[in-house]
Amino acid sequence: METNSNNIVDIQYEQTGTSSSTNELGMREMQARAYEARNQRFLLIKAPPASGKSRALMFIALDKLAHQGIKKVVVAVPEKSIGRSFNDTNLKEHGFFADWKIAPYFNLCDTSNEKDKADRFREFFTDSKAKILLCAHATLRNASSQLPDDTFNDCLLAIDEFHHTSADANSGLGDIVRRVMNHTNGHIIAMTGSYFRGDGVPVLRSEDEARFYPVTYNYYQQLNGYTYLKNLILGYHFYHGVYLDHLSEVLDTRKKTIIHIPSVNSRASTGRTKYEETAEIMRLIGSLEYKDYNTGIYHIRTKDGRLLKVADLVEDTLKDRNMVQSYLKNIKKADDMDIIIALGTAKEGFDWQWCETCLTIGVRGSLTEVIQIIGRCTRDCEGKETARFVNMIAMPDAEQADVKVAVNDFLKAITASLLMEQVMAPNWHFKTVKEAKENPASGLRELVVEGLKPLSSAKTKMIVQEQLDDLKAAILQDEMVVKAISGSTTAERLTKELIPKVIRERYTDLSDDEVEEVRQRVVLDTLIKSSEVVNDKGDPITFNPSEKESEGNRLLKIANRFIEIDKLSINLIDTINPFQRAYEILSKSVDAPTLKIIQNTIAEQKFNLTIEQAIILFKGPLKEYIQAHNGKIPSVDDPNPKVRELAAALQMMKNLKERKMRGLDFNPDEFKQK
Repeated sequence: METNSNNIVDIQYEQTGTSSSTNELGMREMQARAYEARNQRFLLIKAPPASGKSRALMFIALDKLAHQGIKKVVVAVPEKSIGRSFNDTNLKEHGFFADWKIAPYFNLCDTSNEKDKADRFREFFTDSKAKILLCAHATLRNASSQLPDDTFNDCLLAIDEFHHTSADANSGLGDIVRRVMNHTNGHIIAMTGSYFRGDGVPVLRSEDEARFYPVTYNYYQQLNGYTYLKNLILGYHFYHGVYLDHLSEVLDTRKKTIIHIPSVNSRASTGRTKYEETAEIMRLIGSLEYKDYNTGIYHIRTKDGRLLKVADLVEDTLKDRNMVQSYLKNIKKADDMDIIIALGTAKEGFDWQWCETCLTIGVRGSLTEVIQIIGRCTRDCEGKETARFVNMIAMPDAEQADVKVAVNDFLKAITASLLMEQVMAPNWHFKTVKEAKENPASGLRELVVEGLKPLSSAKTKMIVQEQLDDLKAAILQDEMVVKAISGSTTAERLTKELIPKVIRERYTDLSDDEVEEVRQRVVLDTLIKSSEVVNDKGDPITFNPSEKESEGNRLLKIANRFIEIDKLSINLIDTINPFQRAYEILSKSVDAPTLKIIQNTIAEQKFNLTIEQAIILFKGPLKEYIQAHNGKIPSVDDPNPKVRELAAALQMMKNLKERKMRGLDFNPDEFKQK
């Protein structure tokens, strides 16, 4: 069965223009907000791609050099190409007191010799005239390891794409951050558009993070404040077999598109070389008329006669790649490029404002990577009203020997979009009944919830106000939560057991009461953002913050269920799976055999049975159960955990038998208890 694209996120924005307009100092909304916190020693700026983080740093760094006793500024970026964001910038002409200038000698992103970089890095701190140095993360790690801690006294260390660091003891960047924080009087500015890592390791230790002053500018604020973009769509296209056979079902060559092909070692790969896959994609686009050898750009004629410019960033030849990248850097108008085919590039730090669609094949390595990809199509520009991210995902197949891994990857891909919905949808403010009486409702996105516990501490208030997205990222990377979106777990277990477990693991210093306060708001916020708010006719409500809320006409549509918003209670909320809509999309989008494979595989994993344990249960207790119940087969949904375990053992034996009949290899270690 083939399916159409399935949208899990479809958000409308109000095009207020606030995120793109500038004040008297030439600062956009996010930059002005960050600049207000310029006197903070440790500053954490969390803002989406294209919000202007690079220029925000320039404003703050120049102020620290002029007014706060800072003598040196070190800016570190993840790779050399991103260093372009920090090139010399004229700020005075827009109202600021100084321009941003870097001496070419200390722009280490334009230097190729590694020893030369390390030498210049050390020289920078002894050169009294040098004020600003730009380098890659790797240079910072390598050069800093040879320097004493006090080198960073009176220095501002600015780290772009801060999610590349981690709290792990072996993280080089994390170690430098802790050295500056604990052993110098230096300042730190950390900037990121995705403040969580795909490997689940926290970016900062909780005690270190508490020392940072956060400036958060979320995706919704950014996109809602655009001038042109008014709609963001995130969706899936599920397929069986080879992705190249189905690419034309989702590729719209009339839209400016980046196609991210899978790596050659991934399950989505066709088994061909990356060059063969790229060539096949070009054939699907149309007929090659010529390649411009001055730019490296292919000119391809579509079946309906349009001539498209296509860039190949999969090509490894240094000369060709540099030529194409140079062309892309210098494009001035929409007609200069139509489609880009990429593998490991065109993600972080890549800017093509006209991009309308990111078409990504296969499961990505991390949530961070997904965010970076989506950020390529969410730039605001004239003529672009809709941005779309489509993820082509291969459905798990019973014929796969590694079906368990395939199922887990499949579910991880869906949870990534769930998180994107949470990050990019508008925020809600939840009030207790008492708070509502003391301070009446002031806007449409304010909800009163019966049974809601008040936030009792500064810690829980900070988590809810500043870290809810980060916490949701941790929740949606939890193995048991990922499996729960398949419908294999009750809502109560998800809301009352699995989510609190993640909160306790992330915030070990919270009391049970504080965990509950945070849990309630995580569940509430997740559920509301993944649902639709409609009037009593079932029509979606268009919100206008300047208008008072209308009484009695707001309903929460969850799947096919309608709930009166004014009668929300925690007890009711806890009976609803906050990821219910994802399950609905999943169950409608994949065929029945595939859904059965997914649910059976998860059921098998839930009990962590070894083959030996399954055989014992199969030969003894299972046969006794079937005899005692007149031939009835045990169900994985049975309320009795012993019965569910028998069902899991039966399913494991069926799976092993089927694999043996098909002649498929399997690894018994997969079935051993961890």
